Amino acid sequence: MKNKTYNSTYIFGITLVATLGGLLFGYDTAVISGAEKAIQAYLIVPMEMGSFVHGATVSSALIGCIIGGIISGFLSNRLGRKNSLLIAGFLFFTSALGSAYPEFLFFEKGNPTYGLLIAFNFYRIWGGIGVGLASAVCPTYIGEIAPAAIRGRLVSFNQFAIIFGMLVVYFVNWGIANGQTIEWINDIGWRYMFASEAIPAGLFFVLLFLVPESPRYLALTHNEQKALSVLEKINVTKEQAKNILQEITSTITETAKAKFFSYGKKIIVIGVLLSVFQQFVGINVVLYYAPRIFESMGVARDASMMQTIVMGFVNVVFTVVAIVTVDKWGRKPLLVTGSIGMAAGMIAIAILSYYDIISILTLIFIIIFTASFMMSWGPICWVYISELFPNKIRGQAVAVAVAAQWAANYLISSTYPGMMEFSSVFTYGFYGAMAILSALFVWKMVPETKGKSLEEIEKFWKI
Repeated sequence: MKNKTYNSTYIFGITLVATLGGLLFGYDTAVISGAEKAIQAYLIVPMEMGSFVHGATVSSALIGCIIGGIISGFLSNRLGRKNSLLIAGFLFFTSALGSAYPEFLFFEKGNPTYGLLIAFNFYRIWGGIGVGLASAVCPTYIGEIAPAAIRGRLVSFNQFAIIFGMLVVYFVNWGIANGQTIEWINDIGWRYMFASEAIPAGLFFVLLFLVPESPRYLALTHNEQKALSVLEKINVTKEQAKNILQEITSTITETAKAKFFSYGKKIIVIGVLLSVFQQFVGINVVLYYAPRIFESMGVARDASMMQTIVMGFVNVVFTVVAIVTVDKWGRKPLLVTGSIGMAAGMIAIAILSYYDIISILTLIFIIIFTASFMMSWGPICWVYISELFPNKIRGQAVAVAVAAQWAANYLISSTYPGMMEFSSVFTYGFYGAMAILSALFVWKMVPETKGKSLEEIEKFWKI
């Protein structure tokens, strides 16, 4: 067995702190799954609003995610990766409290109004900006810290943290709702669900003060000595740290006048399409509306939330599969395999829906779909986004890819209730078709990056 050339304890410690941003990403986006019916009863129904407003409210955080994705490049380039994550932590914390009590200062509790609905959506969008920032900066930061040999695994830990955050909030939501009346949940319970996020958000903010800035960002801003200091802590020998710093600075010097399209448009198109396909396969419909989907199968509310927890365990287990295999098997084989599994799951659900068959088979195919996603497109898309783009344009390019991802997420999630009213067969068939197209896209356009340094990957795009 080869001797390790990096300090495992230090690197995994940094990664653990950074992935708390991923955990909050998952927590914030999934907390709505337990609260959405209560929000509907508390804010939507009394004002006689329909499925469009309901879908838009459930998905409103995604507007913030788009904003956060768009500004992530500017903030991470101007303030640094670490400071951008500190801002995200603050947004998570304040959004959790505001979403839990949107009546604060301006509105009367128990009196739903248009203003209160707007306030609730504002707080969700506010937190969504934090999610958008974290979704772009966390994998970028980890990717810039990680040695090439384990970069895929470490960036995949961020996806594990996202899914683990979802699993935790499923437990929290179930624990809050379990044994309580619908009236209590609609009045108080949903508030506890949102407020619970303040605990991990506060922890994330505090722990960020203990980690260093990315060495590649430090080199990019001409702080070579600080960059070398971080690299010496990451790598076993000082000579190795100096060699890595020299490789980083050479790419920065070569591309000192690089513009956004200096490496061609293809790399940007690939990054954007990876992001769009990750959402167009319909994964977040399953994650956001899980309890409602299970209730539509005839399952009682408490049992539907418990089945959501079971789904959470499936997500965690198959994300671990990706973590274990991504640096051994490579990125492309996992993505293509996952696309095939997702297509099979969604097309089968569409067929069951056509014949109006509601049975355990539906749950089985949902599990096949989500398991296929979690072992492939869930983590691997973020691995690619963190490593595909050259040093000089990484901040801006990641921002574009992540903004596209959240825009696609919002489009798919907010249109789901309306699409289901039109045709469930069309809805699930559409997601299945997108899964097939995603496999063809990866096969034809996406390069394999396993085991290569960020600077070696950059050579793919030299024009």
